[in-house]
Amino acid sequence: MAHGDITHIDIPVSDTARATDFYSRLFGWQIAEVPGFEGYPMWQAPNGISGGGLAPRSDDFTQPRSYVEVDSIDETIAAAEAVGGSVAMAKQPITDTSAWAVIVDPDGNHVGLFEGTVGG
Repeated sequence: MAHGDITHIDIPVSDTARATDFYSRLFGWQIAEVPGFEGYPMWQAPNGISGGGLAPRSDDFTQPRSYVEVDSIDETIAAAEAVGGSVAMAKQPITDTSAWAVIVDPDGNHVGLFEGTVGG
């Protein structure tokens, strides 16, 4: 992945087992929890490239959210704010080498940001 690439898509779900059954049967996605990320089953599309997670639905997370890889979340947030965006969720660590945040574009769309590496 490189700066600006879509890294993954989170789909908000209220029933993980039901969503796992639905998406795996409908699209052939492989869906499983990964050690260290319990409660966040990750999906992998048959192309082996596309993927994301089934995340708990909440009042402020009701629509799928794409995540874009950036070199620096802090710099990207500053740039977004400079051109009319805002922050929905401040930078949060994932691992020692990765983090995420959510910005809002001028039309109210939430866009996830991903920085770093996870695993290997």
